[in-house]
Amino acid sequence: MSFFGLGKLAGIGKPKQAFSSSAAALKNQPPLFLRKNCALAHLVKGSFKGVVQQPKYADLNEWLSINTFEFFNLVNMFYGVVTDFCTINECPTMSAGPGTEYTWTDTQRKTIKLAAPQYIDYVLSQIQTTLDDERMFPTKAGSEFPKDIRATLCVIYRHLFRVLAHIYWSHYVELLNLKIEGHVNSVFAHFISFAKEFDLLDRKDMAPMADLIAFYEQQGIVV
Repeated sequence: MSFFGLGKLAGIGKPKQAFSSSAAALKNQPPLFLRKNCALAHLVKGSFKGVVQQPKYADLNEWLSINTFEFFNLVNMFYGVVTDFCTINECPTMSAGPGTEYTWTDTQRKTIKLAAPQYIDYVLSQIQTTLDDERMFPTKAGSEFPKDIRATLCVIYRHLFRVLAHIYWSHYVELLNLKIEGHVNSVFAHFISFAKEFDLLDRKDMAPMADLIAFYEQQGIVV
């Protein structure tokens, strides 16, 4: 994914506030990420269809795995960029727009409400552990992927989507001030295109970002 030019993000610091995220400024306004000039900010022009399709001679599970590792690294990096703004005080719940609040299920199957930074730390740590598990994602020649790999991938994509949705709904102002909305939009469109291509996300899971996804579908960016 070198076409995203992500090396430019290295060493990025806190932005000077140019866009306001105050309730007064945003009242009765659509989310910033749905404004056409913001939504169309991309590093990659055109459809992602050709980018996400499985290469002719590539093994399906290897193609899914390679891209999953890349998406995890990208989402992890973008969250790292806004982590100073995602605090327990600023984000007391793991939300993704009006009416959407995610809860964590612990090892005892108990549902727990967590602040966004805690929830995301748990999610990213869990995904990292799963990706590092040789039984789930083998790296040695001759090793086979488990039969239930697709179920594992669906869980990973659902969690990565939630992190992206939170970033869009709660931290898009920071993305704009850092001038990296084009990077995030391109990664999001690529991520959704890949998930759709291989049926890794349900429509209900994508509901918090449905309007942006529909816009990208209309524009032919996501097919």
